[in-house]
Amino acid sequence: MQYVILIYSNPASRQTFDALPPARRKAGLNAFRALNEQLTRSGEMLATALLADPSLAKQVHVSHGQTVTGDGPFAEAKEHLAGFYLIDCDDIDTAIAYGAQVHEAAAGVDLIEVRPVMTFNADEM
Repeated sequence: MQYVILIYSNPASRQTFDALPPARRKAGLNAFRALNEQLTRSGEMLATALLADPSLAKQVHVSHGQTVTGDGPFAEAKEHLAGFYLIDCDDIDTAIAYGAQVHEAAAGVDLIEVRPVMTFNADEM
């Protein structure tokens, strides 16, 4: 079963991270590396990515057949999607255990969401 581990951040957690001593920041980055290696070795990692700052986002919608874009995040929210893991594991409890290993979850500074991935089969529509 596929699951996505969504990592949400906010300006306060980024400031907290930036204020940490270099050794603590390095430990956080090493925790990500360790989780990446664990998921890769087990064959459960499908994809992972860190996302750029929301201020670099582009809004996209279509109006009267024309693509219209705008700058910045879609909504004025304090939390934003900062990254994700797409994994294939046995069950949601395993996915939650991996989510708990994300450095921000372990440090208690950011929200981690684990969600099952739906499959789409056009033949079933």
